[in-house]
Amino acid sequence: MFRFFLIGVLLISSSIILKKEYHREYHENGVIKAQGWKNGPDKVDFWKFYYANGKLREQGHFKNDRKVGYWYFYGKDGSLQMEGHYTNGKMVKWWLFYDENGKINHKCQLQKGIKNGYCLKYKNEKLKSAEKYSNGKKIKEWYDFSSFKKENKLSDLK
Repeated sequence: MFRFFLIGVLLISSSIILKKEYHREYHENGVIKAQGWKNGPDKVDFWKFYYANGKLREQGHFKNDRKVGYWYFYGKDGSLQMEGHYTNGKMVKWWLFYDENGKINHKCQLQKGIKNGYCLKYKNEKLKSAEKYSNGKKIKEWYDFSSFKKENKLSDLK
């Protein structure tokens, strides 16, 4: 009988510990700092983080307390600064970086948070140069599209 009671207590306590709840944190000035879902101590699902001035700082999804999926990052003025993919808490695939006017400044392929692949640089929405990286080290840079096409496959830009 005691064994059944103990099993019941364990089942109830484990379901309480792993209960998914909506969580909010606040800055010292009372402005929301973060809000999203937690499963026990871990962040899960959709989260938003804010600056002390109340402007959105970043938003995206978590799985087991690690960033996953597509994320957006903003400046203190609310302007979009960068966006891109996470896998297991690491920046991966293509990332877009914006200038102060909200236009794409450059976009880079990342692997585990390191430049690995191509970086395309823009000025006034026009492609100005392309760079190729391997494990964070720049291998080559091109300043015109025709020379880039001669040495690379456009399918690598996917």
